[in-house]
Amino acid sequence: MADQNLVEDGSAVPTRQEDPAPGNVANGTVSRRRLLGTAGATGLALGVAGAAGGYAAGSASASSSEKVTPLSSLGAGEVMFHVKHQPGITTPLQARGHLVAFDLAAGAGRKEAAALLRRWSDTARRLMAGEPAAQDDTDIALDAGPSSLTITFGFGHSFFARTGLEKQRPESLDPLPDFSSDQLDKARSNGDLWVQIGADDALVAFHALRAIQKDAGGAARVRWQMNGFNRSPGATAHPMTARNLMGQVDGTRNPKPTESDFEERIFVPESASPSTSGDPAWMANGSYAVVRRIRMLLDDWEQLSVKEQENVIGRRKSDGAPLSGGAKATETTAMDLEKTDAQGNLLVPINAHARITRPDQNGGAAMLRRPFSFHDGIDAKGVPDAGLLFVCWQADPLRGFVTVQRKLDRGDALSKFIRHESSGLFAVPGGAAEGEYVGQRLLEG
Repeated sequence: MADQNLVEDGSAVPTRQEDPAPGNVANGTVSRRRLLGTAGATGLALGVAGAAGGYAAGSASASSSEKVTPLSSLGAGEVMFHVKHQPGITTPLQARGHLVAFDLAAGAGRKEAAALLRRWSDTARRLMAGEPAAQDDTDIALDAGPSSLTITFGFGHSFFARTGLEKQRPESLDPLPDFSSDQLDKARSNGDLWVQIGADDALVAFHALRAIQKDAGGAARVRWQMNGFNRSPGATAHPMTARNLMGQVDGTRNPKPTESDFEERIFVPESASPSTSGDPAWMANGSYAVVRRIRMLLDDWEQLSVKEQENVIGRRKSDGAPLSGGAKATETTAMDLEKTDAQGNLLVPINAHARITRPDQNGGAAMLRRPFSFHDGIDAKGVPDAGLLFVCWQADPLRGFVTVQRKLDRGDALSKFIRHESSGLFAVPGGAAEGEYVGQRLLEG
């Protein structure tokens, strides 16, 4: 739960590829893809998908002769599948998310894994464009546009032994160390394969989840699944950093794509080589995702006064401004770690979460946090089973997540109000070029 700003620049664009041929109408209804014909006219700009080499950004065009009803701006947002980095990393936070891990079925190996990733990639491409799945579509999202759907795929440590690819396993995928706040459920941790699904509509996200689960067929079985949510786009008067279930502005210092060192901190370089970085060539343009289910002890947290909560975090609850900034400070005001009050007490306490997680307090360690909140009802003790599905991205998890979490382990004031209940680390390869599937360079290299 590092103190970093939510990314504003992403790859969601209200665009589409060319419409199918005229007359592609089934049972007297216009296809979902043709329904998107006027989506580009909504005026919504959610960012631009980069295009380089074999990666296509798509095009926005519509026949003036088509008389179709425009989708709402929320439904019209489309994220491209064939991009340099997989979608769902720098894409702006979506309102609904599903995280699901799979284990390969007994007897399934490299051949079956390749076929599965080929199916999954085709399904992801179709659904992200607002099309139905190729086989046995459930029609759950029949009336909706793409809704900024993203589907992201990764490989766990155990995947490589299961497929005979141990020599291709990255050093950065070594298991995470133990931390004092861990109370991990092994059944809800790790996995051979990992899929992250995000969308701005709950039915669109669930539709994708069901399609991915059905595509697994006999090749893989679900190991664990977690469901999350964020604030819906447009719910606030202007774009702002999200709040978590503790009511805190959460993510003020997230690295931004506009920063000069963003790529080197978050993504494996395109020239990845085991001899220089420890990363195999198939991980070029990829990233490493740390996934943690972090339970928030909300009943204990809510017994604190607002001032006590602010001291735990190091920022004002109302607007996220640093406690060192004074009455006129804003969320982006620089934090003064040395500033004291009249009695000589540090305004930002020495164990405040925002102080401990700062990159300049951790040798420059940074990670791109992209979480979802979760609420799974009330547990057997009568307290909320709620918190954060923490997902962070970095080029090197040892220099990113592990460095910061070790620092938090040594005295973070927030640690008594949270509990890490599951964990996973996954290698997420770069995006698939046109004609490729995700992970093809690993599985067929």
